[in-house]
Amino acid sequence: MDTPVCSACKTREAFFHRQYSGETLCKKCFTQSIEAKARATMTRYHMLSFDDHLAVAVSGGKDSLSLLHILAKLKRFRPKTTLTAVTVDEGIKGYRDEALEIAVANCKKLEIPHHIVSFKELYGFTLDEIIFKARSKGETELTACAYCGVLRRKAINIGARQVKANKVATAHTLDDEVQTILMNIFHGDIMRLAKEKPVTSEVHPLLVQKIKPFCEIPEKESALYAYVKKISFQDTPCPYASEALRNDIRGMINYMEAKHAGTKFTVFKAMERLRPALEETAKKESFKTCVECGEPSALDLCKTCEMLRQVR
Repeated sequence: MDTPVCSACKTREAFFHRQYSGETLCKKCFTQSIEAKARATMTRYHMLSFDDHLAVAVSGGKDSLSLLHILAKLKRFRPKTTLTAVTVDEGIKGYRDEALEIAVANCKKLEIPHHIVSFKELYGFTLDEIIFKARSKGETELTACAYCGVLRRKAINIGARQVKANKVATAHTLDDEVQTILMNIFHGDIMRLAKEKPVTSEVHPLLVQKIKPFCEIPEKESALYAYVKKISFQDTPCPYASEALRNDIRGMINYMEAKHAGTKFTVFKAMERLRPALEETAKKESFKTCVECGEPSALDLCKTCEMLRQVR
């Protein structure tokens, strides 16, 4: 049987078959396609201006470090664009320490400034302490991921402001976006459906605009990019991950993708077509200032402070 040849360069041996497009790619053409797709997404959604200061949310995992390396490469051609990596230390014993070391090492290699914000400093508790306190009080309605998701979003926003960034880039992949869309549909959360998009709207001076250059790149391809480029990253799963509803959504959408290649893109594009109508509904929501922490909030008390009150 003949060895398949890369359908892009027509010369090198192919190592990856992109089922949804029919392409077979060699390692070089594959990595170039990921970088080109990220650039195309940033252009399509007008994510960057020539003099942006980007805070890049870097967890130490495959997606965030792949994004950091691609943005660092892009920066060579955009000298006015500056990057600062921002890492959130949730305080998960035996897990986050490794990720922090990897994030620090990658930033040092790429010569990118690195800033760390921690739950302990911001909220007075690590995530481990919050979960212990919540469960000791019989609070079982919210999973660890529910607490972490709310607190991480706020921490990233605060970290981006601390480094004086005007935008924050997150490595949400196509898989992340589709899972979030379906979770919000299951919860009937119209507001979050409208707000979670490739470039968030500028709705409050304290909310740093968020961009998602990987929103059209499947998670599997982001991971493969990191392996091919020999980027060191943490591959140990979070000890709390098994509790998340997102895992069930991931399994369901991966099953559909295996049977019907391109399903993830179909869901993502359908949401993009529906979003203008949803945004008309979301316009009715106005942001206030949390009475406790002074951060933007849809209610008088933000979700973070509400959670911390319950824990205390």
